Amino acid sequence: MARAGSTMKITKLESFSNEFVGFVRVTTETGGQGWGQVSTYNADITCQVFHRQIAPWTLGADALDIDALVDLIVRREHKFPGSYLRRAMAGLDTALWDLRGKAEGKPVVALIGGTPGPLRAYASSMKRDITPEAEAQRLARLRNEFGFDAFKFRVGAECGNDIDEWPGRTEAIIPAVSRALGDGVAKLVDANSGFSIDRAIAVGHMLEDEDVSHYEEPCLYWDLEATKQVTDALTIDVTGGEQDCDLASWRRMIDMRAVDVVQPDVMYMGGLTRTLRVAEMGLTRTLRVAEMAEAAGLPCTPHSANLSLVTVCTMHLLGGLAGRNAGKYLELSIEGEDYYPWQAGLFRGDPFRVEAGHVTIPAEPGWGVEIEPDWLANAYYQASEH
Repeated sequence: MARAGSTMKITKLESFSNEFVGFVRVTTETGGQGWGQVSTYNADITCQVFHRQIAPWTLGADALDIDALVDLIVRREHKFPGSYLRRAMAGLDTALWDLRGKAEGKPVVALIGGTPGPLRAYASSMKRDITPEAEAQRLARLRNEFGFDAFKFRVGAECGNDIDEWPGRTEAIIPAVSRALGDGVAKLVDANSGFSIDRAIAVGHMLEDEDVSHYEEPCLYWDLEATKQVTDALTIDVTGGEQDCDLASWRRMIDMRAVDVVQPDVMYMGGLTRTLRVAEMGLTRTLRVAEMAEAAGLPCTPHSANLSLVTVCTMHLLGGLAGRNAGKYLELSIEGEDYYPWQAGLFRGDPFRVEAGHVTIPAEPGWGVEIEPDWLANAYYQASEH
């Protein structure tokens, strides 16, 4: 087990990837290892960034000083402030948290102040190519089968500029799903940046009338002023932030109260550290997203829209925020291999098993999951060594 004041130098970084998923393994001079993941989608490209722009600053560094290492990479790669660097940083950060948990014999949730155990989940639909009637039937079936008491469905079209997935779908699906699920169920919708201000407000009033409580990304996510107008016009929670990885943008979003609920994505953000923790940088105390939101009195309901390591990490994150500003539930994708075939065979066992509408935060050291060896054997392999 790691002792206070000890160091553990990183000697090897490996990646295992395909187009959709990329896992990272960190090895130290003591032989300790930790597993993490770069963000999904174009993960093979992200792993190239990992070895080119993350590894040079990481090899030989102290694996236990995660805050300092994450901040060092941002400074050294300051010419690259965008998404790919952050997505690659997530692979390192999440592997280091797994390594630390295993070194201390604790689950990550315990390292950040929480405890393992049941966690309420909402069933998150990713589909727009589904009729309102079929979606209502599907979600009602999941409620009866798995005990979910919270659901999210899609309205509008992604960055649709007020053009719906097909004419009239939004007006039809809101009452169809809401009424099929009935009372005593939390109802959430995601517009994926689909609407103008006026259209977003009009749809928001429909949602209010149908007892929907969560309205995600109503306007173009980068137009915070537009989102704030919608937030100010409605009584239900307007939410957002899944796409954002820049801490200055997060500070502005939170300071202006553009949203009622923040939704950082652990992998898009660059890992757990930038999503959650506080770092001391000289005389400046830099707040990461969840703690910045906590200071402003805003809840944090992270984005975790697929069944890769992002959802496992988010389970631990929400457990660590319990009693603070944790949101009401975990986003749990209900799409299987028919929709996301690349999710097949990532892990041994089923870390996302649902009982009575809850998943279980693992109690085993680190993230508490094991990547399927057969998947790793068929992935593209790269290594960087000290």
